[in-house]
Amino acid sequence: MSISKFSPTLARLATASAALLAPVVAFAQDAATAAAPAAAAAPVPDKGDTTFMFVSTILVLFMLVPGLALFYGGLVRAKNMLSVLMQCTMIGAVMMLIWVIYGYSFAFGGSESAYWGGTAKLFLSGVTKETTAATFSQGVVIPEFIFVMFQMTFAAITPALIVGAFAERIKFSAAVLFCALWATFVYFPVAHMVWDANGLLFKMGALDFAGGTVVHINAGIAGLVGAILVGKRIGFGKDMMAPHSMTLTMVGASMLWVGWFGFNAGSNLEASGGAMLATVNTFVATAAAIVSWAAVETMTRGKASMLGGASGMVAGLVAITPAAGIVGPMGAIVMGLIVSPLCYFFVSVVKNKFGYDDTADVFGVHGVGGIFGAIFTGIFASASLGGVGYAEGVTMGGQVMTQLTAVAITVVWCGIGSAILYKIVDVIVGLRVAVEAEREGLDLATHGEAAYHS
Repeated sequence: MSISKFSPTLARLATASAALLAPVVAFAQDAATAAAPAAAAAPVPDKGDTTFMFVSTILVLFMLVPGLALFYGGLVRAKNMLSVLMQCTMIGAVMMLIWVIYGYSFAFGGSESAYWGGTAKLFLSGVTKETTAATFSQGVVIPEFIFVMFQMTFAAITPALIVGAFAERIKFSAAVLFCALWATFVYFPVAHMVWDANGLLFKMGALDFAGGTVVHINAGIAGLVGAILVGKRIGFGKDMMAPHSMTLTMVGASMLWVGWFGFNAGSNLEASGGAMLATVNTFVATAAAIVSWAAVETMTRGKASMLGGASGMVAGLVAITPAAGIVGPMGAIVMGLIVSPLCYFFVSVVKNKFGYDDTADVFGVHGVGGIFGAIFTGIFASASLGGVGYAEGVTMGGQVMTQLTAVAITVVWCGIGSAILYKIVDVIVGLRVAVEAEREGLDLATHGEAAYHS
């Protein structure tokens, strides 16, 4: 039988089938078209991580004002209380402006340089509400603006830490000018070297979770150099210079501890297990350091002081900062127990031996505690000691050597840079207030007001 006889029927069936399948084909084509751009779309910032980083950012601001300001304010004499509050406040404000103008670009501008971030993001160029910053988890991002602000609070508090070393005798203008220059030539380059993927110390494999080198060693060394170059307070070693309000110092130290959870946990950049590890370590290392400092004071002086309690609190916080998301809780406790005797030795023995006038023990606590924390991070990062472990092929000895190298580079960079900048500021505006102003007190002499009225 000839097939031609069925041709009209087959043609009609083909036409009918095509008509029936047309919507299915169109739907499949539309789905494929929609799926293609979706697969190539950039990751969307997680709202939970964004909220976590927002809270962490505000907590770091809380560390500066009022936390650090009150901590330092209580440690000076009553006639200089407002001068310290004003220095912390003004330095923080100036640093926020500098950060968005050029600081963020200098630290995280995308340059391939090992020492600075370049100029691509001057005035926050290219940073919009749509741009994102990566966290430590692959594919997870947060809005770039929150990363900018979080790092801005670090840049604001770090120079303010320095002023405790030369409090009660430096000019207000000199303190602000020095901190602006210091951030530009010391802090931004070190932040880039440690935290940027192209940075010198980052590529070396140095571990610094939340700022042991960038914040505390940096500030501690700058404080020591400043205490020496600015000189001792009039009457140092002869007149009574005890803290005028341990109550305010305790309040300030407590605010620092609360804010430090934003500092350490926030450095994880996302609300994950890493942030919770940093949180528990911030609890237990600090607690251990408080107990340890009180024990040492009791053995050496017969009494445990509130000043010692506050000092131990800060020492523990400083020590755990570089290690917060890297070591285990038991390692954090050991670090807290060890750091207080070490800092106590520098505060009570070394400072007296060499005779430098570090008013708020910035070097003795932040510098020494930061160096200790950076080195011991290399030890307690070991998985055998409860840490997260080392990179492939890295041993404990190798990591410790890397940590020592990072500490040495930071100390040299900051020490030389700070000394040069102090000299420049001294030439431009002069470092010290007049003798009469220092005797009267900086509150009245510089700011025309008094913290207390009888």
